[in-house]
Amino acid sequence: MHSPKIMFMLLAVFAFCHPALAQQPRTVDEVVDRVVMQEQAEAQALRQYSPLVEIYIQQLRPDTDLGTVPNGDSYFLGRAELAKGVDLEPFTSGGVKSKSSAIAPLPRGFLQMIYVDTNGFDRKHYEFDFVRREFLGEVRCLVFDIYPKPKGTKGRFLGRIWVEDQGYHVVRFNGAFTESSSTSTYFHFDSWRVNTGGNQWLPAQIYSEQGDAVTRKLAFKAQTRLWGYNLSRAQQDLTKILADEPIAPRDQTDSASDPSPAEAQLVWDQQAEENVVDRMERLGLLAPPGDVDKVLETVVNNIEVTNNLDIQPEIRCRVLMTSTLESFTIGHTIVLSRGLIDVLPDEATLATMLALEMGHVVLGHRIDPQYAFFDRMLFDERDTFQHFGFARTPAEEQGANDKAAQLLKNSPYKDQLGTAQLFLHALQSRTNEIPNLISARLGDTVPTGWMIPSGAPSATPANGDPNANVAVALPLGGRIKLDPWTDRLEMLKSKPVSAATQREKLPFEITPFMLYLTYSAGISPAQSVSPTK
Repeated sequence: MHSPKIMFMLLAVFAFCHPALAQQPRTVDEVVDRVVMQEQAEAQALRQYSPLVEIYIQQLRPDTDLGTVPNGDSYFLGRAELAKGVDLEPFTSGGVKSKSSAIAPLPRGFLQMIYVDTNGFDRKHYEFDFVRREFLGEVRCLVFDIYPKPKGTKGRFLGRIWVEDQGYHVVRFNGAFTESSSTSTYFHFDSWRVNTGGNQWLPAQIYSEQGDAVTRKLAFKAQTRLWGYNLSRAQQDLTKILADEPIAPRDQTDSASDPSPAEAQLVWDQQAEENVVDRMERLGLLAPPGDVDKVLETVVNNIEVTNNLDIQPEIRCRVLMTSTLESFTIGHTIVLSRGLIDVLPDEATLATMLALEMGHVVLGHRIDPQYAFFDRMLFDERDTFQHFGFARTPAEEQGANDKAAQLLKNSPYKDQLGTAQLFLHALQSRTNEIPNLISARLGDTVPTGWMIPSGAPSATPANGDPNANVAVALPLGGRIKLDPWTDRLEMLKSKPVSAATQREKLPFEITPFMLYLTYSAGISPAQSVSPTK
């Protein structure tokens, strides 16, 4: 096998013989200069954005069988003001909430991890050591280890960076800021960026850990997600309305009279529903309509058909963007959180969650009609959780649960509900360990004490062994992939995990991110070469 130096020299000769590649960097120094320039430009370009930021932290305790398990959690939801630096505006009831006061990490510290170094990422402050070439998904990268130079190392990044070899953007960096490594704890992170078109790579997901530097025992794990970069730009499209096309007159021959009082009430409720859904999407809390909605609506339709239901207006499904496990209805719109969908083990368990919300629709539990007044939508987004609330009364919850039981008994999922019962039991057993993940911000918490209809099979694996390797709940992020630019969601094509050991199942837990990076549609990878030493 050729040494890296010989390989680089051969590639440099290849580039020299091909004029189209002559402008590409051919030495390590040239590549480093390009990387430094690009990263400085990245930090400046990010100042134009104000993405939503969600931080979820799980404190940990040792466990003989499982290694570590959650022992308390914290949650933050807010909007970054990158024009002001590393600044965050929390949603009023979405600020840091923690069961344990022993660890109270600051959200700004997690947001800082979207940058390698905002004050001195250059050759004056860092040594760059080329390691190898490597693919991250479909993106070919140059890998460097970087070290702060001895003078003024406090706060500098120490670790590894992955640089895509087209525009020389840093797409991943893994390590720690040096000021934390000199204390009794270590705080490491793995930060990922995704391509959103052309030369734009935006921070998307960060996994981080903190532990004791002596015992090496983890104190907490955390996931940080960013999205909603393009919300303001999407709204600017409204200013581009074209007025040069004539508007055809409406044929009103079928509307012979004003609607009846009952019809007017229905239209009023629909207006309230549309107002709320539109406002939540503009805030970045609801994902735009997409393929995941269609999956949910297919399951809803399966339940409707087998129960001979004809629900008008038709039930729609939407996805709340957050990790918290919750669901609710907005009129005839069923909303499940991304986090809830993430952890569901199978389609029958998904059907169970949807049936619980369908019960509210079938029983006619209405949306608050005051949402039909447009002034109710005009509030500071930081107060969203004070203005929106879709939790039902205990009586409504009980009625919906009973109706859901009937729907499931007649559904095509009636013989597959054993795992759904196991899911509810598993979630109930974690109630004290992950209270912030389970606590709903807008809707209803999952009814962990609810019993699956008596007609369902016993909640025991098919082989009769309750300790069999059955995944009754997935880790966070197990189902859905999020595009931080368009906010669109898609289902992951993950491999089955039914054969996992107990330690590998990680139900409701945080795990590292491993993204499959791609260039956005329409971007054709250009040829490039590796540098010579």
